[in-house]
Amino acid sequence: MQNKFLLLTERNKRDILGSLPAESDIMKLADYFQNFSDSTRIKILSCLSMMNMCVNDLSTILGINQTTISHQLKQLKDQNLVTYKRDGKILVYGLTNSGINDIMLYAINAF
Repeated sequence: MQNKFLLLTERNKRDILGSLPAESDIMKLADYFQNFSDSTRIKILSCLSMMNMCVNDLSTILGINQTTISHQLKQLKDQNLVTYKRDGKILVYGLTNSGINDIMLYAINAF
């Protein structure tokens, strides 16, 4: 049985299929946006959009234990959303780029 499209022509279908991102890019996007599906990660990213902080500072501000903060920071670091610098014994975390905050603000204003 052949599919019958109501609005789509074969040319539109070819154009759309030709414009879809590669499967590897789709997976990267899915992984990237998964970081915004956790409220703790969003809180951490929001704090880091204002200033660089260590785990203790984030824990104190957010009222979340340091182990949870560290775990979430590792996930954000693995996805290249945050970076860190060592200051003596302390790791100071920050956003890899300011566009991360722009994405969150855009999403808030989109609905």
